[in-house]
Amino acid sequence: MRMLMLVGLVVLLAACKPASDAGSPTPVTIQVPANIPPSAPVATAPAFVDKVWRVEKSSTVEAGTIYAFLADGTLVIDAPNGTPLYGSWHYADDKLTMTEEGATYPTDILKLDASTLEIRSNNPGGAVEIALVRVPDQPLPRAPAK
Repeated sequence: MRMLMLVGLVVLLAACKPASDAGSPTPVTIQVPANIPPSAPVATAPAFVDKVWRVEKSSTVEAGTIYAFLADGTLVIDAPNGTPLYGSWHYADDKLTMTEEGATYPTDILKLDASTLEIRSNNPGGAVEIALVRVPDQPLPRAPAK
C-alpha cells in the first residue's frame, strides 16, 4: 500500500512541471526504503467474516444456532443440540454462495451492520430467511483439520 502511495506521489509530482520544462524530460529516481515490504494485492473481506453469529429468528433454523464464516472459506454451523456442520462459502461481486452438505446455493444478504446479519438462503428446499446477531464474546470456531 505504501508503494502504491509512493508511486502515485511521483506521478503527481511529475505532472506538476512548469510549462517551460514540458519539452525536456527529467529522469526521476525512486528509492524505496529497505524496511517497506513489497506490496501484495489486498483483498477486503466482507464485514461478516471471522465473527460469530447466533440465529435469533428463522422459520426453519433453530434459534441459538451458531454461524461462522471463516476467512479461509469454511462455513461452520453449530446447532445447540447437534454436532457442528462444516461447509463452505464464497463471496464475489457482492454475491454470497454457501455450500452445506454438498448443496451449493445463492444467499442474499438482506441486512448487515456491526451487530446484525440477515440472510435469505435460496436452497433447493426453498428460500429460508435467517436473522442473526453478533456474539462478540464467543471465540471463533476452528476449521476441521485437513
